[in-house]
Amino acid sequence: MDILDTPPEERFDRLTRVARRLFDTPIALMSLVDADRQWFKSRPGLDFPQTPREHSFCAHAILGEGVFVVPDAMLDDRFRDSPLVTSFPEIRFYAGCPVRAPDGSALGTLCVIDHEPREVQEGDIDALVDLAGMAEQELKSIALATIDDLTGLANRRGFDAIAAHTIAMCRRVDKPATLLLFDLDGLKQINDTLGHETGDDALRRFGKELVATFRDSDVVARRGGDEFCVMLSGATTEDVPRPLSLLLDRLGGNDEKSPVLFSVGAATYDPAKHLTVAHLVQEADIAMYRQKREHVAH
Repeated sequence: MDILDTPPEERFDRLTRVARRLFDTPIALMSLVDADRQWFKSRPGLDFPQTPREHSFCAHAILGEGVFVVPDAMLDDRFRDSPLVTSFPEIRFYAGCPVRAPDGSALGTLCVIDHEPREVQEGDIDALVDLAGMAEQELKSIALATIDDLTGLANRRGFDAIAAHTIAMCRRVDKPATLLLFDLDGLKQINDTLGHETGDDALRRFGKELVATFRDSDVVARRGGDEFCVMLSGATTEDVPRPLSLLLDRLGGNDEKSPVLFSVGAATYDPAKHLTVAHLVQEADIAMYRQKREHVAH
């Protein structure tokens, strides 16, 4: 969702301010639990932006369905030796409700923290659940801005953001990254002869088969119109023929009245010539149109 390490936003700060006031706590947070850290999108009352995941109360909270409450961390074997308890911010009381992405994945929490032990009342629990629900609605609005309505895949905006992160990650660990750019052949003819509803079905079907063919770690997107792309981390153009062959096999079982055919171009990230994602897309685009011309010639 491209939200980690982004600047503060009033829509989330407003929720943590309300939580802080309702619970009368010195700290309220909207946390996002990353692979090895918890990062705070909003953090009134706290000076630092993140902590290691191993010390995180929120990493426990996201494993459950309801509000996770620790009345006194010093009496809890899971947390009593945590540096977040024994030193600043000296957490004694914690209550956090999971905040979920539109697909149901628990991303983090809306939580309140106090330096003194305390109990929560039923009304407090309901209020925290309501605030977490409001945070989820804000996350949903972010997701909608980066998701293609027709296919449910990332759109151009979403892809460009995620691809930039993917390239940066691969560069850090010295691994390759390869972009595949797809263009559906004959979509206009399908729309003209069989109708736009059939054309939309072809687009949805192609997106679904891309997701089924490539790895969970690969970024699949619809950039617009009849153009799709896949960013493969840790892969070069030499790794491309196998999944493309599998994709062709999967598409072979489609409705013969509206077969989904495609042209594809590949480009492997080279820091010397690809200064941005757009440069990588441009190279893949040239390769894709080269194949499209070959298809027309035949």
